[in-house]
Amino acid sequence: MEPRLFRYIWQHTRRDQIWILAVILVSLPFYFMSLDLPKLIVNGPIQGRGFETATSTARFLDLKLSLPEFAGGGSITLFSGLELERLPYLVGLSLLFLALVCVNGAFKLYINTFKGRLGERMLRRLRFDLVDRVLRFPMHQFRRIKSAEVATMVKDEVEPLGGFIGDAYVQPVFLLGQALTTMVFIMVQSVWLGLIAIGIVLVQTFFIPKLRKRLLELGRRQQLTARDLAGRVAETVDGIAEIRVNDTSNYERADISGRLGKIFFIRYELYQRKFFIKFLNNFLAQLTPFLFFLIGGYYAITGTLDIGQLVAVIAAYKDLPGPIKELIDWDQQRQDVQIKYSQVVEQFATENLISPALQQPSKGPVTHLQDGVEVSSLTLVDETGAKLVESTDLKVAKGERVAALGEVNAGAESVAEAIVRLIAPASGRIRVGGRPLEELPESVTGRRIAYVGAETYLKNISLRECLLYGLARYPFVDRPGAASEIKSKAFARLEARASGNSLLEINADWTDYEAAGCKNAAELDGRILEVLKLVDLDEDVFELGLRSRIDPSSETDIAERVLQVRRAMIRKMSQSEFTQLVEPFDPSCYAKQATVAENIIFGAANVNSTLTADSLAQNAWMRALLWDTGLHQRLCDMGRQIASTVIELFSTLPPDHPFFDQMSFVKADNLPAYQAMLSRVPSGALDTISPADEVMVLGLAFAYVEPRYRLGLLDEETRSLIVAAREKVRTGLPEELKKAIAFYDVDSYNTASSLEDNMLFGRIVHGVADGARRVRQAIRDVLVELNMRAVVFDAGLGFNAGPGGRRLSAAQRQKIGLARALLKRPDILIANRALSSLSGRAQGVLLERILRAAKDLGDMALFVVLSDPHLVNHFDRVVEFRDGRVVFDGSPQDYNEKQSKLVAA
Repeated sequence: MEPRLFRYIWQHTRRDQIWILAVILVSLPFYFMSLDLPKLIVNGPIQGRGFETATSTARFLDLKLSLPEFAGGGSITLFSGLELERLPYLVGLSLLFLALVCVNGAFKLYINTFKGRLGERMLRRLRFDLVDRVLRFPMHQFRRIKSAEVATMVKDEVEPLGGFIGDAYVQPVFLLGQALTTMVFIMVQSVWLGLIAIGIVLVQTFFIPKLRKRLLELGRRQQLTARDLAGRVAETVDGIAEIRVNDTSNYERADISGRLGKIFFIRYELYQRKFFIKFLNNFLAQLTPFLFFLIGGYYAITGTLDIGQLVAVIAAYKDLPGPIKELIDWDQQRQDVQIKYSQVVEQFATENLISPALQQPSKGPVTHLQDGVEVSSLTLVDETGAKLVESTDLKVAKGERVAALGEVNAGAESVAEAIVRLIAPASGRIRVGGRPLEELPESVTGRRIAYVGAETYLKNISLRECLLYGLARYPFVDRPGAASEIKSKAFARLEARASGNSLLEINADWTDYEAAGCKNAAELDGRILEVLKLVDLDEDVFELGLRSRIDPSSETDIAERVLQVRRAMIRKMSQSEFTQLVEPFDPSCYAKQATVAENIIFGAANVNSTLTADSLAQNAWMRALLWDTGLHQRLCDMGRQIASTVIELFSTLPPDHPFFDQMSFVKADNLPAYQAMLSRVPSGALDTISPADEVMVLGLAFAYVEPRYRLGLLDEETRSLIVAAREKVRTGLPEELKKAIAFYDVDSYNTASSLEDNMLFGRIVHGVADGARRVRQAIRDVLVELNMRAVVFDAGLGFNAGPGGRRLSAAQRQKIGLARALLKRPDILIANRALSSLSGRAQGVLLERILRAAKDLGDMALFVVLSDPHLVNHFDRVVEFRDGRVVFDGSPQDYNEKQSKLVAA
């Protein structure tokens, strides 16, 4: 990247800068006239100069163009003006002054708006350029940088540059033009007053920048320490498990405290110096009027200077400190942002960036590879120079299935990564499809080669989007929109072009249906189901779908179809074999499988509401209802008993103990708060409980489910009181709570409940052996009968994977990665310990399916790094690595014989 900020700005905004500079120059004569007009008003109609008699007149708007001497001198009358008496002349000059105020204001509005848009465009361009460089970083660079620091630099550290970029050339010219115009005007009125103003300005421009040099250094240190803090906080979040199990939370607190202390003292010194400079600047700015009043008043008294000129000088100087101060501020900002820009560029200025040509978008189909992979004399090294692979030769023919074996870091994993350019060769060559790997664009490698590693990273998107991510190559189909939307897209495209951003439409359909072997979205859904069955993930997705909520407004008939399933399930659950497995939602009975809060409101919190057990406990209307129904004392006592039991059972357990998963409404972090509350609220002393402790105990009670937690706290009388309270909830619930709650109704679809709860209109009874499986199998049977299984499966595909896929298990993430790779039907599939989270038997089953699917696809070549050597019989060839070299290359039969001889020996 260009290391100098001003050159970077000029390269991309040259035409805009020239235009706005021209506008500024045009504005200066109007600004000068606005300074001169007050003198004419004071000396003319107000003091009466030129109006010595009652009938005297003056010519208003007498416009003449004076000619230079070489053109013959004289003047040309453009407009002879109007003869006006004293009062009309005053009105005319005042209106002219108002018009000049409007014109100058319009110029300022246009200039500020233009430079603001210019700055935002350049900030957008800079951020895009930085992210573009990140996308082209060599892979080893990502092992040196922290993601939080990169995000901070792109988001926060370049933010001040946006405000400055628009001012880089415009602001100094605009402010200097105003200041010089003012100074010239003052000099015309009085040379001595002008010299005084110039002297003060020179003092300001000499001393203030010198004092601000220390501020720049402090700002640079603050930026670096803040960046380090962001990286350290990110490390704390990522390593929270290690912190918990090693009892190092206090060490982390001390570390963060020390870093915050450094930032505090830097900022404290910065504020001290900043406000001293501000005090000095303001003093110098106020010193000039004092001298004007003193010396200018003397000249006015002695007749050397008339009153109108003095008033005009003072009025003109009123506008001078602003531009001078802003010029000084601009100079400091210039130095500050140059430092910030240089530091950011330094972090992004890495060598061996991927060529932009290799990442150019390609809309058309990519031809299949005509050959496999050929590795010749390959040597790979890590960042320390240690050899990962040394002088290795390997060939994977088109359609060949090769298993790679070896201990971790023996070389097989590194070769797999090198084939997909995750490691750059230190020497040797890799050819793919008969062409050098380094020459192949990503439109070829990304479509014709698929890679699945041991760690599959998933974005915080739905499972469907995770699966289709490998097909998001180009905006193949632009989604239709209204006329206003089309106009908005055109404007957005225009701004993207002006900012040097990508012109590809993110909201278009990016899915490459052809690569998946489909013609449209409907066929793709069938293909997704096929691939998920292949990797044994279809039932997991179905289970996620049952636990998901769906919005019936997206499909008008979906609510009615779910109600059909509900009616069928109610009939099925009435059979003797199911009566003890599901507890229906009955308005006249307490639902034992639901929480206390759900039983009181007889409903569930809507998807978009922030209603929780704690927030419900904080609601004044709800607390009043509990008092009216006699539940308040009972539930507070229940909450206190829950807290006491939790402290007794869990206080000595580590935070990640499985018991906390069983008691899901209790968080390990809250145990100290429960302990403190118990000490403040002795048993039987709930009458004096504080509002905060009241919310805490009610929140615990509201989240309680008796069959799940089995503390024996709900007696029959309390249950009856809760059921009796439901009618008051229905009739007296405030509007803000009505919007947050979806009530249970056997004839209505509940938008706040999961599909499973909606279909059952109840909950599966907890603790019955094999009960959940039998009920869900019954649901499957009914869904197949009513042709509704696809709806649940689609809901499962809408399940959000969470940041990094953390809402899924490691095995599920690996299966998603494998399914994503198979979905794009590659010519070469590289699996690098991609099934390591599965058992050996499960790996064998999946491998058999994958190899069968590969044969169905034709000539797909496979290079699979295995964790279990017993699986080699599924392959055509076995390659064994040891210490970075190939020590065996042959058939599975030969490998098994070799191993048998080693065992026998």
